[in-house]
This record gives sequence, C-alpha cells and structure tokens, in this order.
Amino acid sequence: MTTTENLLSVKNLAVEVGEREVLASVSLEIPRGRLAVLMGANGSGKSTLGLALAGHPRYRVTRGKAQLGGRDLLALNVEERARAGLFLSFQAPPDIAGVKNNLFIRTAVNAVREARGETPLDAFDFLGEARGAAGRLGLPEAMLNRPVNDGFSGGERKRNELLQLALLQPRLAILDEIDSGMDVDGLRALVELVAQLRSQGTSFLVVSHYLQLIESLEPDTVMRLDQGCIAEQGDLSLAREIARTGFARVAETVEA
Repeated sequence: MTTTENLLSVKNLAVEVGEREVLASVSLEIPRGRLAVLMGANGSGKSTLGLALAGHPRYRVTRGKAQLGGRDLLALNVEERARAGLFLSFQAPPDIAGVKNNLFIRTAVNAVREARGETPLDAFDFLGEARGAAGRLGLPEAMLNRPVNDGFSGGERKRNELLQLALLQPRLAILDEIDSGMDVDGLRALVELVAQLRSQGTSFLVVSHYLQLIESLEPDTVMRLDQGCIAEQGDLSLAREIARTGFARVAETVEA
C-alpha cells in the first residue's frame, strides 16, 4: 500500500516528554475509513502518541515523520492540525470555566467548516444539530448551556467528547480510552457513532483495553505498543490474546 492511499502515515516517530524519551520509533499507517486499535501496558506511551500527533507543546518530536492525507502534520501548529481534520479525545477531558459548551463547540465547528470552504453555521442551525446529536448520545440538552465539562460526571465528559466528534466529523479521530467511565448505553452510542463516521470516510486510532468494546468496533488492525515501538501488529485475535494472557505474557511470547 502506498503512502497516498493512507490517511495517516507515521514513520520512525520519536517523542520526548521533558528529558525522557517515551516513544523511540513508532511507525504505522491507517487508510481512509479504517479503524486501528492501539493497546499497551500503562505508561507505554499510547497517550503520548496521540498528544504528539495533535501538537501538544509538552510532547516534543525529536525525529521521524507524520503525514495526514499526504500533508506534513508536524509542520502545522495545533490549530492547523485541527482544521486539517485531526480530532483528539482526551483520556481525562478538562473543564473550561466560563465558556459555554455550545459556544465552544460551534466555534470549533465553524473554524473547521471555514477551512473546508463551507459556510459557517449560525447559532440557530448549530443548536438544532447539536440538540439532535446530544439526544442520540444520551447527553442531556441542558449540558449545552453549561460551561465546558463543568460539573459533568466522568461519563458525561466522555459523551461530550463524542458530541464534539459527531459535530466536527474529522478526517482522523484519535480516541484515548473514550470508553472509560461510560455506561452500557454510552458504549452503544459510541459504537454506533464510530460506525456512522467510518462509513463516511473518517479514520480512527482507538486506545482501549476493553475487549468487548474492541470487538464491537470491528477494527481492521490491532497494534501493541511496547518500549516506545509498535512491537506487534495483527487482527482482532491479537486483542483477544492480550486480554487472555496480559501484556507481559504476550511480550515474552514475541521475544521467544
């Protein structure tokens, strides 16, 4: 498969946080509309990869390349990466005091629409779309008028991330343990949204340890991150093996 066929192409990416090298040489490719699951022991660098690709200033890329749709991702600032179609859900979504949720999301949506050459949504049209999406995700409509994540439970924060995902419709979505704190209905809504966006061409990199969710997402690829590299890559059977034996046992098997 050539690079032009891949929406995301990462080659030999190394990332430092402070004085510590967390990722040594990560290489992966995700074609348009495909879903890859990233697994790894705690502290292996899964969140680091997502934050580095999104352009978080604390995560310094020291070598390697990353392209989104053939465009040099590392040459873009954070805002440009978002406008280019990259979405990152946080493992622990922060609250933003004093900023209304609906205004925050509408500003982001219109910035992306402008980058795509589309007409911005006015407050009325946006609110109609936001209410519909919130209803499908089980997020109370009242949450739209509250400050971002202020007083939200863990599950509500994750549903609010899904609301942003649904409205932004990115080219690439990196979901970092989006299932954490979700109830059964939230997980069902997540699976349905991902399937819908995949059918429209969105690619996904999903970080998760939850086998039932991984099976429901029907990934094209499963990868295991270890010692700063993609140590193993396979299909759904790899996720099942990790769930059965644990990361240490899998690592021993590969090394043997």
